[in-house]
Amino acid sequence: MSLVNKKARLKWACRRGMLELDVLFMPFVDEAYDQLSEQEQVIFERLLTCEDPELFAWFMGHESCEDPELNSMVQLILNRVKV
Repeated sequence: MSLVNKKARLKWACRRGMLELDVLFMPFVDEAYDQLSEQEQVIFERLLTCEDPELFAWFMGHESCEDPELNSMVQLILNRVKV
């Protein structure tokens, strides 16, 4: 899959049912995704498969993600995107 197609697919996956998640994911894909390692990119893509309520709880600090890889990606996104 070409990088352009992959980014288009990622941007589509970033469009969530919650605006709060859209404003975190969309800028992250535009500004930071390309700088991630291949392993981090895979983790980010796995993060996008999670349910919106779960993601919302993690990003708003209501709950901690128990998966260490996903939790580190949540923290990375929160640190990169100023909320």
